Amino acid sequence: MNTIQSLLHKAHTVVIVQADNPDGDSLSSSLALEQILGDTGKEPILYCAADIPTYLRYLEGWDRVVHELPRQFDLSIIVDTSSVMLLEILEKSGQLAWLKSKESIVIDHHVTDATIDFASVMHAKEAVSTTELIYELTQEYSWPLNATAKDMLAVGILSDSMGLVSENVSVRTVQIVAELVEQGVSLAKLESARRSTQKKSPRILAYKGRLLERIEYSSDQRVAFLTIPWDEIEEYSHEYNPPMLVLDEMRQAEKVQLAIAFKTYPDGRITGKIRANYGSPIAAALAEAFGGGGHVYASGFRVTDGRELDEIKRAVLLKAAELLDTLKATHETA
Repeated sequence: MNTIQSLLHKAHTVVIVQADNPDGDSLSSSLALEQILGDTGKEPILYCAADIPTYLRYLEGWDRVVHELPRQFDLSIIVDTSSVMLLEILEKSGQLAWLKSKESIVIDHHVTDATIDFASVMHAKEAVSTTELIYELTQEYSWPLNATAKDMLAVGILSDSMGLVSENVSVRTVQIVAELVEQGVSLAKLESARRSTQKKSPRILAYKGRLLERIEYSSDQRVAFLTIPWDEIEEYSHEYNPPMLVLDEMRQAEKVQLAIAFKTYPDGRITGKIRANYGSPIAAALAEAFGGGGHVYASGFRVTDGRELDEIKRAVLLKAAELLDTLKATHETA
């Protein structure tokens, strides 16, 4: 039977794959594994079909992520996703078949019905982040952890836990961060590095203001939503991912429990990024209703069946209202 250790033992060149929506956890997982595998004599290659967002480029090594799947590798490790839908760019380029032809390990902290069926090993467990799972693997298999790898593991955990304040933070999550700090990680240094690259240009700030003016509300103001068309994605996303400019502010509006940013693309694809406030853990359920997934407080979906934006928005907002009503009734009963 294939195991993570047996597959790694046989492999020399390992490509570490992020999904089409790279974030702090997926990039940190990739960079940590790059260090771990390199220190065990492997040749790691970092891959992501999408550009690494500007807000993550404070992480040293982001520019080693390539957009072309290498032609020669022995094994792939897919991080932070269990859904083949999030490898859509790879599929459209015709390279997914090449990935499938090699043995593959999936390491993901999302446990959903969506799975990568060609994976040789699916290591999917509920945790606050994929980096948390990788840390546990280093302890189980005695993998080496140099200073850079430790920093990256801490960054990923802090990123997906919103600084250790999300509801899915466990005692073990806090213990792992404490262990990393005990081993030399400086949380203050990591936060300083992050903040040093978070400054926004006057152009981006002006665009953020326009986005805030376009926020709409539904379901008695419990849901805040926004639509970002392709021309704006094309113009601004190289500087900053438009939804991330305003999702936090959207969640802070009075009565709002859920924030949704819709994005449209020239090929008819429509995506949604969902963020839920504490006490309203329905983001994953909403995303799953439209073929996506994620955490109970942070999730996303992608619709590619040709339906118009207005139809998708109506369906999503209707489902959001239904989930919020069910949640309210459950709380009242309790």
